[in-house]
Amino acid sequence: MGIFKKPSLKRASKNRDSVPDDLWGKCPECGEMIHSLDLKQNDLVCSNCSHHFLMGAHDRFQLIADPGSFTETDADLISANPLNFKNYPEKTATLREKTGLKDAVITGRLDIGGHKAMAAVMDFKYFAGSMGSVVGEKITRAIETATAEKRAILIFSSSSGARMQEGMLSLMQMAKTCGALALHAEAKLPYISVFTHPTTGGVTASFATIGDINLAEPKCMIGFAGPRVIKETTHQDLPPGFQTAEFMKEHGLVDSIVHRRDLRNKLIDLLGYLMP
Repeated sequence: MGIFKKPSLKRASKNRDSVPDDLWGKCPECGEMIHSLDLKQNDLVCSNCSHHFLMGAHDRFQLIADPGSFTETDADLISANPLNFKNYPEKTATLREKTGLKDAVITGRLDIGGHKAMAAVMDFKYFAGSMGSVVGEKITRAIETATAEKRAILIFSSSSGARMQEGMLSLMQMAKTCGALALHAEAKLPYISVFTHPTTGGVTASFATIGDINLAEPKCMIGFAGPRVIKETTHQDLPPGFQTAEFMKEHGLVDSIVHRRDLRNKLIDLLGYLMP
């Protein structure tokens, strides 16, 4: 045995384990390191470059609703497995436990600046915001409630498209939601659609793009197929900024691009004009 004994390294496990791993994050747009508290206080928007991070449905309702006015509807609907898709029930159960969401949309009644409204807010954390039977049913019920109670309907889209695990049943939701919106329009009630990042696939091809007013958050992706698929299919170079909110506004699909901090006031102004 040697004269000198090398001391073993000590790990400050208690102190290390008590420090959360998610205190800091990097902005994907500018690379700025942002403290999680600063990000939350700034409505999940980078203070350096105004990049809009993904926002969950509960945070979205808190952002736009008058305090204490939100009441959730159809909270207990969960997906079945009508096509007996392998491991689909296990996947949805895991996502419910992990995210605290029953499916990829939350709906409910709320007031916005005193205006009565129904809102459906999609959440990308659950199955990439894909639209299955539950998503389509909850959005349709929200629209029908808005029509019956003479409320405006607001839909915040964030989706990868129709959910392939439910096949044709997921595609049917495109027609079902649009049919409910047609009856809502016949009642002379407003529908405001808000695009958030990303809005793609069957959601873009149905209810997301037929609002009386179409709003979008800055630089969010809006499209049907992805740009890589389109480029490989057409064998052409795509124009700069293709499938961004700014590109869509320039070509007439989006009426206005609204920074997240201004969204609530924008909705109050629009509802003041559009509500009967």
